[in-house]
Parts: sequence; structure tokens; C-alpha cells
Amino acid sequence: MIEVPQAAVQLAKRFEGFHRVPKSDALRRAHPYVCPAGYWTIGYGHLCKPDHPPITEDEGEVYLAHDLRIAVAATLRYCPVLATEPENRLAAIVDFTFNLGAGQLQTSTLRRRVNQRDWEAAGRELNRWVYGGGRVLAGLLIRRAAEVTLLNMKR
Repeated sequence: MIEVPQAAVQLAKRFEGFHRVPKSDALRRAHPYVCPAGYWTIGYGHLCKPDHPPITEDEGEVYLAHDLRIAVAATLRYCPVLATEPENRLAAIVDFTFNLGAGQLQTSTLRRRVNQRDWEAAGRELNRWVYGGGRVLAGLLIRRAAEVTLLNMKR
């Protein structure tokens, strides 16, 4: 299996962050919270139940690595052309899949454009995925722009 591109790890960490560490927690653990799209989340964007126990940053990294491996497998299942493209392109779509889920990739026009290797159109499609909870989220605008930048890198 193809390894998780380091650029995908960096994007996920940058845009997810290790969130919701209360000042009162001397161990600096993350606690579950509801993300802007309305899902219970912990650490670096790991979906969880509301009663999930707090986690350390190391535990968050383990969750992130696992979630990104799942995202790589799904991305390659739905966009097999990425196995032979520059790693940055894979990283961009893996981050999208991690952020929005394999189901969104599977049914998207983005998937068709990637498999056609139409990178300009794929970038336009990425930029359409900026809504969370029914509204445009500034963080998603920036995240999609970063993914498009990676998608357009030739190496």
C-alpha cells in the first residue's frame, strides 16, 4: 500500500489543529467538541462520540495516522490514477477525503475530473467544497486553496 504523503499529514494538522484543550486540564488533553459542520470530534479531526475520554496529543497523532491511512485507501480506490501521479496530487485529494469523507469523494464530480487527469477542472471542483453546516466557512476556503496548490504542483 502507498504510504500517507507527508504533505497530507501537514495539511490535516494545519487545518484541524489539536483542538479543545481546556486551560484547566493540567495534562493538556483534548476533549470532544462539535466541529463547525456539526460532528463530534476530538484531537486532529477524529470523529468520536460526545462521551469520548480526553486524549493526549500523542494519542491524537495515532488517531490521525489511522484516519489518514483510511483516507489514502479510499482515495486510491476511487481515484486510482493518483497512484502514478506526483505525490502532492495524492496528498491534496487525501486531505479532501480525510476532511469530508470517502462517500463525498465517491459521488463527486471531483472524482471524475481527477480520473480524467483534468487538473484545472479538479481544482475548480475542490473550490466548491467550502460549506459546513450550510454556510461557507473561511477555514474551508483556505484549506481548499492549499489543496489546489498541491494539486497543481508538478513534482
